[in-house]
Amino acid sequence: MASGEETLVHEILSGDVNSYALLVKRYQKPIYNLMLRMTGSEEDALDLTQETFVRAYEKLEKFNPSASFFPWLYTMGLNLARDFLRRAKGSPIESYELENSSSIESDHDDRLADQIDGQHLLQALQTLPIDYREALLLRFHEGLSISEVAYALGLSVSAAKMRVHRGVLKLRRLLMKQ
Repeated sequence: MASGEETLVHEILSGDVNSYALLVKRYQKPIYNLMLRMTGSEEDALDLTQETFVRAYEKLEKFNPSASFFPWLYTMGLNLARDFLRRAKGSPIESYELENSSSIESDHDDRLADQIDGQHLLQALQTLPIDYREALLLRFHEGLSISEVAYALGLSVSAAKMRVHRGVLKLRRLLMKQ
C-alpha cells in the first residue's frame, strides 16, 4: 500500500474520521463509475457508492495494511453491486458513456482501441458475460495490475490473466463483427 494510504488507514483506525474523508475523496469517482457500469442508474450508483464507503469504514479494522487499499475497496463495492443486481433481477440496464477511456498496453491492442468508436466499445462490453466485463474494466479502465484484478475478483493470478486474455479475445471478436 502507498505510504500515504497506510498513514491514512492508521489515522482512521486511531479515531481520525477526517482522514477517511480523504480516502473517500480519492476513490469516490472510480467506485461511482463501477456502480454506474453495474447498475446503469445514476441514483442506484450514488446509493451503492455511499454504501460501499460506509461498509468499508465499518470493516476497516479487518483490512490488511500490507495490501493495496483500492482493490480491497473495489472488491467490497463489486460484491455490493452484485448483491444489488441479484435482488433487482431482470431490471434493464440503461446506456451511458464510459468516462476516461481505457488505455490498453500492447501495441496491437492500442491499434485496436484507436480503430474503434467509443459507443461500439460500450455496446460490445455490455454484451460480454459479467465475469469478463469486470476483469477488463478492472484491468484497463481502472488500471489495476493482474495481481490486483485477481485479488478484487477472488481469483488466482493465473486465473485473472486468463480471464483478462479471454475477455480481450471475446471483445475483439465482437468489435470485428460490428
